[in-house]
Amino acid sequence: MSLVATLHRRFAHLVRELAKFGSVGAIAFVITLVLGNALNSGMGVGPLTSNGVATVVATTFSYLANRYWTFRHRDRTGLGREYVLFFALNGVGLVITELFIGFTHYVIGATGPLAYNISLVIGTGVATLFRFWSYKKWVFLPTSAPPVDPASGLPETGPRAPAGGEAPGQPADGRGLPGQGLGRPAGTQDAEFTRIR
Repeated sequence: MSLVATLHRRFAHLVRELAKFGSVGAIAFVITLVLGNALNSGMGVGPLTSNGVATVVATTFSYLANRYWTFRHRDRTGLGREYVLFFALNGVGLVITELFIGFTHYVIGATGPLAYNISLVIGTGVATLFRFWSYKKWVFLPTSAPPVDPASGLPETGPRAPAGGEAPGQPADGRGLPGQGLGRPAGTQDAEFTRIR
């Protein structure tokens, strides 16, 4: 088997995810670009506010498209949890883009539409790299991901106890961690849970 075929087989899934993510991102970027320019150039709204409003609209579209198309094969950990985390991480992406726009407008003093759009494109590119990495790590979890901590909404990272032992903080009545059968020792898997997934 050739090296190219081996690499293709190994990374085909990631390439498909990236292609879908890129398509969604391109549409979301068009929404941001058109709405941001309409607010900034057409209605005289400030550059940071224009980009902020446009980003919220584009983020809503992006969440739905990524949840139900790009990452539909990944585990579903609750619409509310995913949506809140998705918006929080997009907030970080928005800050990244705003830094580029703010620097161009307020520090360099380039205030025209061309400068706005160039800084928007560069900032969005950097923010997109962060978003792809963070969505896969915290929002759209793989089906083999650890259980989600109910307090933080993030995956639990603590070590699991070996088979036959109790996990730290496990109730004395034998209840296991999420995904484990009731009354079974920690480390064993619930056959019915596996069959459903």
